[in-house]
Amino acid sequence: MSEPVDKYADIRPYNDDEVAASVARLIDDNAFIDVVAKYNLPRFLSAIPLLSRTLVKYQLRKKWGAINSVEQVQQIVAKYLAQLVKRTTTEVTFSGLDQLDPKQAYLFISNHRDIVLDPALINWGLFSHKMKTVRIAIGDNLLQIPYITELMRLNKSFIVKRSVKAPKEMLKALSQLSAYIYDSLTGGNSIWIAQKEGRAKDGFDQTDPALLKMLQLNGRKQKKEFAEYIRELKIVPVSISYQYEPCATAKAKELYHKQHHGKYVKSAGEDIASIVEGFSTAKGHVHLAFGQPIKEGCESAEQLAKTIDQQIIDSFFLHPGNYIAGGCKQAVIDKDDAQAFEMRLARVPDELKPLVLAMYAKPFHRKVELNSNESGQ
Repeated sequence: MSEPVDKYADIRPYNDDEVAASVARLIDDNAFIDVVAKYNLPRFLSAIPLLSRTLVKYQLRKKWGAINSVEQVQQIVAKYLAQLVKRTTTEVTFSGLDQLDPKQAYLFISNHRDIVLDPALINWGLFSHKMKTVRIAIGDNLLQIPYITELMRLNKSFIVKRSVKAPKEMLKALSQLSAYIYDSLTGGNSIWIAQKEGRAKDGFDQTDPALLKMLQLNGRKQKKEFAEYIRELKIVPVSISYQYEPCATAKAKELYHKQHHGKYVKSAGEDIASIVEGFSTAKGHVHLAFGQPIKEGCESAEQLAKTIDQQIIDSFFLHPGNYIAGGCKQAVIDKDDAQAFEMRLARVPDELKPLVLAMYAKPFHRKVELNSNESGQ
């Protein structure tokens, strides 16, 4: 009998039987080893590649040599994440997780503020609540470097082919993606995907209906009504809120450049720099609010986008910086928190300050707007 065709081979994460070979490729990849050396060895050692590579490879073989399953990778990632949370946040809190069924697979759709941290912290919440971690949607624009591809696919990431531009090829890629998401969910694996392509650099969290139409491509194939198919996916909106916006100055710089020059072209390695900055800088208190699976308000992609937005805006946890930037005089703000926000703002170049303030103000104003609309109905 012939082997079944692996129709998702080019986009799916690695399976258990592929893990050991992937880890071996990572340890043999000098570009990856040099990055590990740069952030983990004293500067004088990492400046001597021959010595630093030998040391790092020896250590990694000792640490990772026996890894041969996705679950083992998740345990290691959880350990690194625990260190990162301890080092760069004051606390990470969760709400709504106790309302979800640990045995159920969900499609988590969240706002998007940090390339890797958003799904990593969702996984941290699930892991802490003894729930299965998610498979993570990641754009192929981030996979220009071989070791990044290895790391992502080892860590349960699947590939969204953003670089495909020809209409026929694009439809094929989106149909494959839609089917992969559905098959993952029905197979008991939760999924995370951002509410739109790219991070919300201006603090304006909004779901793109095109993303939801992509989800429905597989439903159309099954001849199911939009609302019926969406209910099957068990979509849970997640609102992620950082006390200190990751990469705020870099995001503001991009917006400023667009305003003054019409467009912004990323330099090589800029996304990797954003990932490293997101990991390494102080984030203060981070809150993740898990919503309720969507059963109503999903008759069309546009209506569903509004329903997701409503849950994300409504449950967004406002930090002192959001109140300060939003000009809210009624909020009771701890003096130290206010001072920390002002000090952080003082380090932002003057021409970028209004953009950074707007980034923090936006969630506050949208919440006020949502509440006034609801009370006016």
